[in-house]
Amino acid sequence: MDYAFDAPPVDRELLDFAIHLVARAGQMSAQGFFGDGWRSHRKEDGSEATDIDVAVEEFIRAELSRRAPDDGIFGEEGGTTKGSSGRRWIVDPINGTTYFTHRVPLFTNDLAYEDEYGPAIGVINMPLRQQMVIAGRGLGCWVLPGPDPDLRSGRRAWVTERTGLGGARTLMHNPAGWPEQLLSALHRRVFLIPSTGMIAALVTGWADAGVIAGPPMGYEDVAPMPVIVTEAGGRVTDLGGTSVLQGDMSVLVTNGRLHDAFLQLVKDLPRSRDWQALTDGE
Repeated sequence: MDYAFDAPPVDRELLDFAIHLVARAGQMSAQGFFGDGWRSHRKEDGSEATDIDVAVEEFIRAELSRRAPDDGIFGEEGGTTKGSSGRRWIVDPINGTTYFTHRVPLFTNDLAYEDEYGPAIGVINMPLRQQMVIAGRGLGCWVLPGPDPDLRSGRRAWVTERTGLGGARTLMHNPAGWPEQLLSALHRRVFLIPSTGMIAALVTGWADAGVIAGPPMGYEDVAPMPVIVTEAGGRVTDLGGTSVLQGDMSVLVTNGRLHDAFLQLVKDLPRSRDWQALTDGE
């Protein structure tokens, strides 16, 4: 499912609702981050979840059910709730749970909305930075400050205009899971930087591109990206050039001008490290 450039703008009131909903979810997660008494556990797929993940998602689901009872919901913790409208919300209550459990302030609260035309709303909230990146189809991409963000207090977000690949500031997510070939190919041509907020850095012009490889992302991780990146003037695909929502769950985000050059640079390279080979012989 790609971003539809010829689709009508999303409803502004719906975007405002999403902003305020995620802000409240961010307040809940921030309180949990600094609090005690919650537990973490391993899910069947081996990923980590906490009581706060579950509580935040339950809160978001309840609010969505009140505001849009006919819409479907897909959440990282609660799975799929079918709707009848053909529209759905995608919820990642705490993206970066490992950061959260280790008290590293790099987690986010993510929400996306898809209607009959495709990606329509994307929200990535960084509650401990008191910064939110949001976009609505046809309404632009914005950076909103403060603990209770509002679109009226935000500033428009745009990607860089860089056209040369050499030395491009490129954020890397989860490089421990990258294969040597991918890391070396990029290291030789671009300026690699550890990511502390890839999408925010791209759309505010701090970085020219970003790469996520290694273990594949979940759909809830990438769902906000198409509308946010596109509305800021950038481009997002997987590392093979396929729609990020339909690809192999690797991610390439760029300012658009560099995208084809990046795709050519990583063409046919493996996406993930061979962990079995790494541990053989131990």
